[in-house]
Amino acid sequence: MAISSSDVRHVALLARLALTDAQIETLTAELSSVLGHIDELQHLDLEGVQPTAHPLAVTNAMRADVVVPGLERAEALRNAPDSDGTAFVVPSITSPGEES
Repeated sequence: MAISSSDVRHVALLARLALTDAQIETLTAELSSVLGHIDELQHLDLEGVQPTAHPLAVTNAMRADVVVPGLERAEALRNAPDSDGTAFVVPSITSPGEES
């Protein structure tokens, strides 16, 4: 299936793309090639072929969600630039009276 330069200009207009004449010629050839490959795929006999989302079997690569002890408070605050002994102290990012 071939695509015309007017089709490319129309799609470019819809996509709000400003293309030069050289770009339109290049895209016309490239899109015609892509559509030609798709046309070849349409003629394949796929009877009995199961649809897939991925060519390989994919399994969950995430580790099991297991509860483990966290850092002790003193350990977590050890490298903090400023703390009050129980929490991190950070500068205020809003002035008094401002609503968030």
